[in-house]
Amino acid sequence: MKLKTFKELPNQNDIKEIVKLIRDYVFPNFFRETPNKNIVEKNIIELYKKIVSNNSLLLDFIEKLKEITLSLEKDLEFFYQSDPASKSYDEIVLTYPGFRAIFHYRIAHIFYNQREYLIARTISEFAHSKTGIDIHPGANIGDYFFIDHGTGIVIGETTLIGHHVKIYQGVTLGALSLTNGRSLEGKKRHPTVCDYVTIYANASIFGGDTVIGKNSIIGANCIVLESVEENKKITL
Repeated sequence: MKLKTFKELPNQNDIKEIVKLIRDYVFPNFFRETPNKNIVEKNIIELYKKIVSNNSLLLDFIEKLKEITLSLEKDLEFFYQSDPASKSYDEIVLTYPGFRAIFHYRIAHIFYNQREYLIARTISEFAHSKTGIDIHPGANIGDYFFIDHGTGIVIGETTLIGHHVKIYQGVTLGALSLTNGRSLEGKKRHPTVCDYVTIYANASIFGGDTVIGKNSIIGANCIVLESVEENKKITL
């Protein structure tokens, strides 16, 4: 086993700063006073070149920033429509742990797809440490994603989640117990959750072949080890 030296690793403070700059890009003048978008984008580019191992994908990164801005707007709207306790969009962006976790996930997912795995995982753990919500940056999550409360949620690397999906605190989208874990690297180990599914608190869904069909509801505390057809309600 050989570990890199700290000089070879991306600087943690630089990773934190690029997250803040992207936050300014998506929500200008909300968390702090920010210059115009072109200057913010220029600062992001400079920091991106500093932390990544290969900056040939810079243009792709900038394009993806524009895409996640739209995705986060859809997430925010879905939060507001899904939670009658929310009084404003401002409240959700500033205080909701679920939205914070999704915000970090959408940034981390860009780095993951560019094979900057360490940066991606670091960004995910920034949110995990603050919210208790553990979303692996490799998961693929569609638009209009809502997390209520959130603490204890785990979403594994090869999970696929469609659009308009709601999950509650304590939900696990995980892999079955592994006896030879390394041999499964790159293989689908976590479930697929189709559009308009709701998964209530502390439910656990396991396995790469498990598919939760469109419009289904998984009740609280259920343990699901096999696929569920569309429009089904699973309860204890």
